[in-house]
Amino acid sequence: MAVFKVRVDVEKCIGAGHCVLRAPRIFDQRDDGIVILLDATPSPALREAARKAADLCPSQAITVEEGP
Repeated sequence: MAVFKVRVDVEKCIGAGHCVLRAPRIFDQRDDGIVILLDATPSPALREAARKAADLCPSQAITVEEGP
């Protein structure tokens, strides 16, 4: 199975929290709402949750990179 990696750009994050609601094992939030990446290389079982979190992010602060 291909490896995937999650990246966040805290400069783009507006603190909407959709990522935390969709993938709480991958993301959390600071007190000011800005995203915290808990796991940059989550298990394959969390791949779909990571993709959905990236899709839901209104500021496009999350990217999911997939490779061989």
